[in-house]
Amino acid sequence: MGSQWSRDKVYLRAKHEGFRSRASYKLIEIQEKFAVIRRDDNIIDLGAAPGSWLQVLRTLTDGRVLGIDLNPIADIEGIETLEGDLTDPVVQKQAKEMLGTVCIVVCDAAPKLSGHKSYDQARAIALGEEALLFACNVLKPGGNFVIKSFQGADFPELLAAIQGQFYAVKTYSTKATRKGSTEIYIIAKNFKG
Repeated sequence: MGSQWSRDKVYLRAKHEGFRSRASYKLIEIQEKFAVIRRDDNIIDLGAAPGSWLQVLRTLTDGRVLGIDLNPIADIEGIETLEGDLTDPVVQKQAKEMLGTVCIVVCDAAPKLSGHKSYDQARAIALGEEALLFACNVLKPGGNFVIKSFQGADFPELLAAIQGQFYAVKTYSTKATRKGSTEIYIIAKNFKG
């Protein structure tokens, strides 16, 4: 009997197609459905390791792309990276110095899971709130924000906070999301600035 990964068809497809993880297909699907990224957009990817969304972003824009993560990200041609905590003001300042204001912020980050559902969900919401603050600090008016979250007791609060900053907000579960997962994406368009 193989590992869970050897039985995961989406994971195996991603590896076969040269993507670093199955998450690539989530961003591809979001882009196909919501057209959040334009050809000339400058983009910041928060929680970017291992780099699968960066790989997709490089194909969607000719603009500059910056990936930020606590962990190192192996090189991807045409991608800039910062190793650090998205909540750290120094990292935020470095990102802004590198790219200025940007058109898109994406965040597929998740906290390390403990196995305690309510605790993990609360930590994911807190991370989402930090990512929203980061996005509001670097987005141009009219910019877009895509973030992964998890449904639960605190989710409506995060959704409301995002709705307060963007003119159009939708939630979406991708086909590449594992069955039974509470994972959900928030697609926020047209930052109020």
